[in-house]
Amino acid sequence: MAKKQKKAANDPNQRVVATNRRARHEYLIEKTYEAGIVLQGTEVKSLREGHANLTDGYAYIERGEAWLDQVNIPQYSNGTWTNHAAKRNRKLLLHKDEILKLDRKSSESGYTLVPLKLYFVDGKAKVEIGVAKGKTQYDKRQTLRERQDTREAERAMRTRNRMGE
Repeated sequence: MAKKQKKAANDPNQRVVATNRRARHEYLIEKTYEAGIVLQGTEVKSLREGHANLTDGYAYIERGEAWLDQVNIPQYSNGTWTNHAAKRNRKLLLHKDEILKLDRKSSESGYTLVPLKLYFVDGKAKVEIGVAKGKTQYDKRQTLRERQDTREAERAMRTRNRMGE
């Protein structure tokens, strides 16, 4: 029997619902993990409509289980009294050894677990969790400066290539 292949980052079967762009600005992401997420029916329907906000979210390990907190999945618009709470704790589905690694790393000083992306792969909701270390104000400015320099260099190359034609 063939082993199950790990999905690529830009898999055509992957449909991204929400990304946490602020996390990449605020933190230095060292390692990422893909985790399943336990959801209620109306939460899945709300996600399929493309509604979610990861900005204030974080993950933590408690009693050997991984949890996702403060992620806003708004109530399903066509839901009834069975609708879910928008900001509730949601259990993450990870292997035991991954949970132990995350627990060890997050207990170190300066490290936290941040949700980076929420997406569907083959109909299953997944969340990408990053082990992150907070950036200083200098690091944030440096990153912005590097991004701006590369953008200007690409722009200069494009104009130079147009002139050469």
